[in-house]
Amino acid sequence: MDLKSVLMGLSFAVIWASAFTATRVVVQEMPPLSALVVRFAISAVIAIGLARAMGQTMRLTRAEWRTVVVFGLCQNALYLGLNWMGMQWVEASAAAIIASMMPLLVAFAGWAILGERLRPMAVAGLVVGVVGVTIIMGVRLSHGMNLLGLGMCLAAVVALTVATLAVRTAGGGPNVLMIVGLQMAVGSAALVLPALALEWGRPIDWGIPLVGGLTYSILVPGILATFIWFRLVTRIGAVRAAAFHFLSPPLGVAIAALWLGERFGWSDVIGSIIVAIGILMVQLARVSPRPVQAASPDAAASTARRVPRGPDSARPRGRSARCRGSGGGHG
Repeated sequence: MDLKSVLMGLSFAVIWASAFTATRVVVQEMPPLSALVVRFAISAVIAIGLARAMGQTMRLTRAEWRTVVVFGLCQNALYLGLNWMGMQWVEASAAAIIASMMPLLVAFAGWAILGERLRPMAVAGLVVGVVGVTIIMGVRLSHGMNLLGLGMCLAAVVALTVATLAVRTAGGGPNVLMIVGLQMAVGSAALVLPALALEWGRPIDWGIPLVGGLTYSILVPGILATFIWFRLVTRIGAVRAAAFHFLSPPLGVAIAALWLGERFGWSDVIGSIIVAIGILMVQLARVSPRPVQAASPDAAASTARRVPRGPDSARPRGRSARCRGSGGGHG
């Protein structure tokens, strides 16, 4: 993994974790589904406009349209809809920790539903992650955590898991920004009727907190983070990209404390670190080792004869090293 990919992954993790804090601000000032309809609609207009300016097209492949529909419904409408509704009563740090369970749920569902084999490290990571979540939620429930909000956040992360399993190979391609914009449009359209049915007549406080939080949600987590994610998947693959989710629990707790002044205890610190370790173990267990390139017959014969320090035998090794280095840069 090259430096650019690492920086992209770290940026995505920070933005993804900060989104919960921004959401908490927005849902205190505006009904959540109505806020999402506005957010997705504006994000779609911006992303599609930028995509057209960059020469991207709506002529997508069948797999790309599947990505648009699945992510638009499961990730945007269901996951974010339920998550934003739940965060009316659940703190941002708790919501971030619940959502960070997604890689653990994907690994478990892959084993339980799809029959995928789990390496011992992945099994251990699942156990570690569950222990961490139990520590955090056990203490928070004892302090009166809202059960309705908790249930909505849990249902939300299940929807995100389904989206991830359904479109595992979603990556970049020439129309990545167009795909981002279209899936935002799908999410907005899907939430219009629920917003009207459940939130008609509820007050909206168009103050600085709402405008600032909504603007941040639209531009940074809504467009920038999604774009970074698709480009990161294109560079290093979905499995390696998802490994950066291990940073979400501690970052989510830290950002909520700094931005909103949310109080946290040692159970949150220790539990979030344990969850992060579990997520990292699961993701590292899923990373396949890079295949070793077979040597050419001439090189193999030279190795067998152990020819020392010959200039001809040194050159092929140098060429091979240069090829490997340049290949990693293009991703």
